[in-house]
Formats: sequence, structure tokens, C-alpha cells
Amino acid sequence: MHDGEGRCVELGQVAEQMSDRPGLNMTRSKIEAFAEDGFVVVEQILAPDEVELIKGRYEKLFRGEFETSLVPDELNWLQGRDAEDRTRQICNGWKSDRYIADVVLRPEIGRACATLGGWPGARLSQDNLIWKPSGGKPLGFHQDSSYERWCIPSDWVSCWIALDDTTAHGGTVEYVRGSHRWEESGMIRQFHAPDDPHEDLKVAAQRAGVNRLDLVPIEVPAGAGVFHSGWTWHGSDVNRSDRPRRALVAHCMSSEARFHPSFVGYIYSRYKRFGDDIMDETHFPIIWREDGYCSPFIGPYRRREISWGATQYAGPDTPSGAS
Repeated sequence: MHDGEGRCVELGQVAEQMSDRPGLNMTRSKIEAFAEDGFVVVEQILAPDEVELIKGRYEKLFRGEFETSLVPDELNWLQGRDAEDRTRQICNGWKSDRYIADVVLRPEIGRACATLGGWPGARLSQDNLIWKPSGGKPLGFHQDSSYERWCIPSDWVSCWIALDDTTAHGGTVEYVRGSHRWEESGMIRQFHAPDDPHEDLKVAAQRAGVNRLDLVPIEVPAGAGVFHSGWTWHGSDVNRSDRPRRALVAHCMSSEARFHPSFVGYIYSRYKRFGDDIMDETHFPIIWREDGYCSPFIGPYRRREISWGATQYAGPDTPSGAS
């Protein structure tokens, strides 16, 4: 809940929640590991019952059933439309389902990202819902922030949460240790189901003078996760296990981020108002700020008593892409 000026009045509750979720407490050692490696593996972020609830929402969302009746900003896989061996992805599922919103809009996630990013606060840039089925194809190695040139700064800190126990054999996310210090690269040639997920990574490593990649597969139990820099190279291989690998990701940027004055992102620049570089909090909510502020709509929106119904998506195919 909030006071009349959009100040979160649940800060005491947030502190209590953080003490119960060790993965969200940014200790000195975690901050140092993040700065050194470009990512840090953390303990529990979601409780077991929350993990099961969110996995149930994935079933509905990827069938095109949206609790708020709003289609996500990116719907890169839909049941009955796309190949079964493709890794499934939705971007900004929080706009379509308030159970997803209840996780990615949590102030304690914003606080952790802001702490690691050195920001006064954190906005949610977007979320990712990832579902790699058994046999699911790779996602190309990339830098997240190369896809965010439409905002200034384009730096991200992301909270990646495992919804299944992960293994290297199961196509878990992999990070290249220290790659956040390499030069900034552009969008990769093939993001979804690439023939070689390391294609662009190899070029970037060569430019950085790196002959041997330090690839770190993230093997954690469901509910645990990773925080990573938007400039850290990462991706995933084929899921060679007999079970799915699902993850929920909250990508955050500074609460002070603005739209780029000239660079246009083909999806997210649609929310830019003419003659104005301010980011509308309806689309890029401030989920935590050091003065206690967060976007006023978050509290009411996260309450799930109101039934918005559900709709079956029947619109045109959305373009493949990634952020």
C-alpha cells in the first residue's frame, strides 16, 4: 500500500520479507562477486508454494489465456502456433497476469537490483517468462543491454529465478565470467533456436583478447537464482534432460532512466510520448527507490481480488525478437 504521495508504507514488511529470503539480501560478498564476475548466484528468492503457483500461470499464459485480457508485449511462442522444440518466451507477462506481477514488482527485488547497479532506485524494464521443454533448442549468447539502446542509460541488472531444479544437461542459463568488462556489442544475428548459440560470443571474445571462455552453467534448486549485469554475456544450450526448464526474470534499470532522444526500439519506444523522454510508470514502474517511493498503482494492481476474466489470444502473429 501507499500514502498519498506514492510512498511505500510496507517498508517494514519488505525488510521482514528480505530477512526470510536470503537470496535478496545483498551482502558485501555478493556485491563484490557481482562486480568481479558480472553475476552472482543467490539462495532462495521464491518459496516452494510460490514456485508451483507461477508454473501454473505459465500453463495458462502460453495457451494464450491472459488474466487481465492484455496480450504481452512479446509473445515469442504460443501453443498451436509455434514449433514444440522452440524455447518459449514471453516478455512483460506482468501486464497480462497479476500473479506474475506479484513477483516481478516486489520492492525487495528492486532494492537488490538497485544496490548491485549503484542506482538510487529501480524500474522494471520488462520481465521474461522462459520455458525450455525437453529437447528445447538453444537461446543465443548475448548481452541484454545491447537490446536496450532505446533508453539512457541502457544498463540493466536482472534477477533470474529458477522455477525448476536446473542442470547443465537440462539447458540451464550459462554466464561468461568477467564478460561484463568487454566492449559493448550489438544485437546478435540469431537469438531464437540458433544453429550455433556461441556464434556472436566467439567474435566478442576475440575482440576482447580472450582465448578461453569461462562458461558457468547455473545449477540451482527451484526458487533460487542469479543476479546478472546487462553487459554479461549469457545464453543457454539444448535441454537434453527429460523435463522442462522454466525461469522467471525481472530485468531492472535505474529509476532515473529516460528514453533515448533519437534511437528507436521497435517495441518499447511505442511507450514514448511525443516531445518527452520521461518513462511512464504505467509501463516502466518504479518498484523501489531509496526515499521509499514506488509507483502508486503497484499495490492495488498486485491485489488479485478483482476478476478481470481471461481471453483466448486470437490476434496476428507477433514478430520474433528478444530484449
